[in-house]
Amino acid sequence: MRDQWTDPTCPVARTVDLVGDRWSLLIVRDAMEGPAAFTEFQRRLGIARNILTDRLRKLVDHGILTTSTVPGGKRHVYELTAAGQDLFTLVVSLRQWGERHAFADGEAHSTLVDRDGGRLATLRPANRQGKSLTAATTRVRRVGVPEAGDAEM
Repeated sequence: MRDQWTDPTCPVARTVDLVGDRWSLLIVRDAMEGPAAFTEFQRRLGIARNILTDRLRKLVDHGILTTSTVPGGKRHVYELTAAGQDLFTLVVSLRQWGERHAFADGEAHSTLVDRDGGRLATLRPANRQGKSLTAATTRVRRVGVPEAGDAEM
């Protein structure tokens, strides 16, 4: 996919390299509402044409969006791939963080609800047994770094 990664063995760094800029994430967010044409993205986001062209091309090249021609053959629409749809949890997590930390108490903001109008549960990482996890209760296994207790070779 890329010749240079910010941190080649870190999934967070690779994800940020692929979709971590402001416009890419907002395009993905808007694509979650369904297929959209270039002009729809531009209108909703207020993004410059050249930047939108670049971000859409990168998202298609990285398999996050796909493009198809609508009947009549003049317009292309962009739609999330399965990989793009997998970003839903990330977008919800960013939204929920923003609701808690990016708005003053009582400040109006949009709300994501399910099809019945109900609010979403707060996303919380959990282990396979359902126990809640935090940064303090997890660790990263780094590539090429021996684990404590591993035999020296």
